[in-house]
Amino acid sequence: MDIFIVDAFTDQQFKGNSAAVIPVEDWLSDDLMQNIAAENNLSETAYIKKVGVSQYEIRWFSPLTEIDFCGHATLASAFVLFTEFGVQSQVEFITREVGSLNIILNAENEIEMIFPNQKPEVVLTAPVPLLNGLSKEPIQVLKNRQAYFAVFDSEQDVLEVTYVSEELKQLAPLDVVVTSTSESYDFISRYFWPANGGDEDPVTGSIHSGLAPYWADSLGKSDLVAYQASKRGGVLKCSVSEETVVICGKGVLYLKGKVYV
Repeated sequence: MDIFIVDAFTDQQFKGNSAAVIPVEDWLSDDLMQNIAAENNLSETAYIKKVGVSQYEIRWFSPLTEIDFCGHATLASAFVLFTEFGVQSQVEFITREVGSLNIILNAENEIEMIFPNQKPEVVLTAPVPLLNGLSKEPIQVLKNRQAYFAVFDSEQDVLEVTYVSEELKQLAPLDVVVTSTSESYDFISRYFWPANGGDEDPVTGSIHSGLAPYWADSLGKSDLVAYQASKRGGVLKCSVSEETVVICGKGVLYLKGKVYV
């Protein structure tokens, strides 16, 4: 099978978040797809299956489990279809858990992903494993279907906070994102997901469908620029409406080759 590795949410190799993309004619067994993802040992491996003109089913696997929503591997998959398979300017991905995702290649050669608005809601009592699992106490905690949102006073808090994996694993199936406003961007974040994939994810597109609506309300603006402050780092442009969040970024091809199974 063909395999592609793309650095997503960046225009530079070795930055952003890398994802593997494997086009298939028919779905492999779940066990085989999971084994390939574990062997790839990237935060996500996406499998895409053509079902219509510019229409593909998509599934995402971390090294540990199948994931129901992944932004950076969606961007990577669209990048491969636009650059390697002749798909023109727009593709629809059909998912199992979050409906159809419409992806557009815009005039600036950026990939725009139209995601559902997954604005988090305030949690009145923060879970003990969350508080024990972070080295700093947040000023507010929220939650959506994907993660707990720990909001901090300052950018420095987000950059300095450390975490205890064994504590955060107790929050499964939810992960944890830490966030604050930023001097250089509208907001920054970091994403910890020991329960579902690893320790710290480099750039997490899906969580911005919750982060962007939260900060849009807090900052009083619908168009925002975000930075995920991991070691690799990545920039995401976000545009928020009542029903959707458009997340925009670039991709860079790192590898194309063959998988033999």
